[in-house]
Amino acid sequence: MNFDTYNYRYPSRRSVVYGTKGMVCTSQTLAAQAGLDVLKKGGNAVDAIIATASCLTVLEPCSNGLGSDAFALYWNAKTKKLYGINGSGYAPAKLTVEAVQSQFNNGDVQEQSKNGTMKCEPGKMPKRGWGSMTVPGAVSTWAELHKRFGRKSFESLFDAAITCAEEGYPVSPLVAYEWALADDVYKDYKTQTEFKPLYDTFFANGAPQSGEIVKLPHHGRALREIAKTNGESFYRGAIADAIDAFSTETGGFIQKEDLANYRAEWVEPIRTKYHGYEVCEIPPNGQGIVALMALNILEQLDMEQGHHDDADTIHKQLEAMKLAFTDGKTYVADPKYMKQMTVAHLLSGEYAASRVQEIGTTASSPKAIDPLSGGTVYLCAADREGNMISFIQSNYMGFGSGIVLPGYGVAFNNRASDFSLNLAADNYLVPGKKPYHTIIPGFLIKQGEAVGPFGVMGAYMQPQGHVQVLMNMLHFGMNPQEALDAPRWQWTGDKYIEIEPGFGESIAQALIAKGHDVNIQPDFISFGRGQIIVRDENGVLMGATEPRADGCVASW
Repeated sequence: MNFDTYNYRYPSRRSVVYGTKGMVCTSQTLAAQAGLDVLKKGGNAVDAIIATASCLTVLEPCSNGLGSDAFALYWNAKTKKLYGINGSGYAPAKLTVEAVQSQFNNGDVQEQSKNGTMKCEPGKMPKRGWGSMTVPGAVSTWAELHKRFGRKSFESLFDAAITCAEEGYPVSPLVAYEWALADDVYKDYKTQTEFKPLYDTFFANGAPQSGEIVKLPHHGRALREIAKTNGESFYRGAIADAIDAFSTETGGFIQKEDLANYRAEWVEPIRTKYHGYEVCEIPPNGQGIVALMALNILEQLDMEQGHHDDADTIHKQLEAMKLAFTDGKTYVADPKYMKQMTVAHLLSGEYAASRVQEIGTTASSPKAIDPLSGGTVYLCAADREGNMISFIQSNYMGFGSGIVLPGYGVAFNNRASDFSLNLAADNYLVPGKKPYHTIIPGFLIKQGEAVGPFGVMGAYMQPQGHVQVLMNMLHFGMNPQEALDAPRWQWTGDKYIEIEPGFGESIAQALIAKGHDVNIQPDFISFGRGQIIVRDENGVLMGATEPRADGCVASW
């Protein structure tokens, strides 16, 4: 048979999935099943999420890898407390403004590097190569989560991921599509020494087709090493030595000392009240605060008469989002370097009230954001004891920096590309500093009890996705699957917005009349991909997964 597994002619329908003993939701079916298998063998939600996350580095290598960052929000049923962990990395000691400027020929960062092909916008950080990479935090996040809350042996949680890497797996449709896009991006880098392992590992026979079997044996070797050393090898062992050697050989910035000094950091979640619920996010350097700021503004607006498919509702959501993003991009950074605004002030009712005054009946033009679609995976899990976890990991853009460790298949992030080279900016590049970070897991609480984890992956779409999905459920009365299915909008800068075709031409015209520059965007890739688990008052789990992804809800 000859058919297209990416495009579908007719609308499809997904139902909410129910369970009582455990649930795993993510964007790749095999990964969700791996997590559920761990639950069935006596593991808890943390064990399941590590098994799922490690699988995703193999099954969705365009979006994440062993060189990813990760954030998590974990609800412990015994303590009835929400714990946060920040697994984003910092700039290596050698990654200075001066070093970046030198690599790109002069103090303004030229269009091309000295080796001839690496492109960089003037005055901005490079988006690919060693100069775009921070110390990876995902492996440390797995290890720290397991050390504190895991039950099964750490090594046993990697069985499924290792099997997929070494024996092979069929590539799912959306992953195949994104793989092909990445092939087009990196074709200009083929001749560079530092990018040769990328091609040897992921493009030896070109980008794979949907359903094609892919094997990643070097990745499997890295997984075995990480599993048997509780992650230590990555930061203070054989893998760390290999990273140091390859970096030194090819002009990289990261060294063994940068890795040895790194550990994922436990943090106190930030939260706000919206429509009777506590909405929780990871604090800066993450951009979860942007979603909370937008919800605070919307809470002060008259939204009671609005509904999802209404131009006035969308207009108010967009304007609140613009204000929150403008402030987020201005003030959010590594919290040690946030000099202009405190987190407490940005989340205060007084601050929201002052921003509400700027929302009128027509579209405004705040400072633009960079609407990158990004490469990220979001996953969540719940166990029979009531523990729940919201987890996200990412290499950022497709295949991250494009740097892959030879012999181990480790693909590294390009998070340093979000640093600023503006001395006056709080997010200015400094060695040992964490950049403004896009990935954000979310969690809902009501009256001291866990409602459940949620998330929408996709770079700067993420806080916009959080706001829309939450309002769909909490304000417009949608079930979790409906909340994900509903058409979405996104602000891309100035007065520019994109909306999905599901809104219809009449909504588009009404938004144009309010001054928005509207583009109906049929390609769903940039509108984010989410998962949700909700536990009701009877302990029943309800799971939903994104129709814009290849995922599923694995339930027990």
